[in-house]
Amino acid sequence: MALNLTSLLGVTGVDPSERGKARIWAQRLEWPLLLVALWIPVQWYLDETGSISPHWSKVFDWIIWIVFLFETVLLTSLVHNKRRYLLNNWMNLVIIVGGLPIEWQFTPLIGALRNLRLFLMMFILMRVSRRLREVLAGAKVGPTLIIVAIVVVLSGIIVSRLDPSIGTVWDGMWYAWVTMSHTGYGDIVPKTAAARVFGSFLILLGVVLVTVLTASLSVFLIGSEVEHKIVKEEKSVDDTLHEILARLENIEKRLDERGRDDA
Repeated sequence: MALNLTSLLGVTGVDPSERGKARIWAQRLEWPLLLVALWIPVQWYLDETGSISPHWSKVFDWIIWIVFLFETVLLTSLVHNKRRYLLNNWMNLVIIVGGLPIEWQFTPLIGALRNLRLFLMMFILMRVSRRLREVLAGAKVGPTLIIVAIVVVLSGIIVSRLDPSIGTVWDGMWYAWVTMSHTGYGDIVPKTAAARVFGSFLILLGVVLVTVLTASLSVFLIGSEVEHKIVKEEKSVDDTLHEILARLENIEKRLDERGRDDA
């Protein structure tokens, strides 16, 4: 059996052939994991700028760790093939063991570990990528706009810290949107290698999201026009049917009158 990217990265999730209860709980836990993924870059930014106290930062670190521990323990207890689940989701074990917040107090690499949380966000997003693809495949303007807006905001937060020369978060959001939409004004240009790598990632992500957004808007506009035409045609058909029924009733009435006259 060929290995896919999620298997290699240890973020496969629950196998489709597993018990129904395990699959149901895996779907229920996708949304809490998504919230954790969205919070990670925000907390990273707050830590980097000193906008959050060490106490609250530690509290949120423990919450994130507990979420992963709870998910791993619960799903491992529910699946039938526990060995396969742990092997296919080995990244959870790495996060639980290596991400224990109490260990961070005794390592000189605490800054590097905190920066690695951005990779943790990417792993989580890969875990829930199937659900996100389903939302985007629906070609709904509202959900697509929300996803694009969230990506722009988070990208602005991240890139503004990867390259301080970019400026504020708002400047980072502007850079993210211009890059994703492939407009390329050139008014904001990343200087650091990390920001340039992240910009390359935004270019690829923009190809997907902007294409889906454009398609969703097209479906919305064309669909509204088609729906209006369908309603108009249905009304015309109803009017025609009512006219036919009226004529039939009139014919039936005349036949009855002629029958009575002949009698």
